[in-house]
Amino acid sequence: QVQLVESGGGLVQAGGSLRLSCAASGSIFGISHMSWYRQAPGKQRDLVARITYGGSTNYLDSVKGRFTISRDNAKNTVDLQMNKLKPEDTAVYYCNVQRFDVDYWGTGTLVTVSA
Repeated sequence: QVQLVESGGGLVQAGGSLRLSCAASGSIFGISHMSWYRQAPGKQRDLVARITYGGSTNYLDSVKGRFTISRDNAKNTVDLQMNKLKPEDTAVYYCNVQRFDVDYWGTGTLVTVSA
């Protein structure tokens, strides 16, 4: 089992920045992709950003140029730096890791962007 603990959510004004962090513990050997998803009220959960073990990244189109995902393989952490936040970025953000094709999820952290 992999346990994920997220931190860094909160309330910010439009145009501001937040940094989300996620730390993995437990059976961490074999973790491949590390990702951030988000889910707004009444909407599906969407992939925001993903980073492979080797550092390749991909992003949701609407966050490209504003968000940056990074990971520290030695510390088993993944961060999401969010800049130029918009009200439409408001959602619960979930950390996700894949280990031997099994998905593990954090409990989520709320990001609220006021206009």
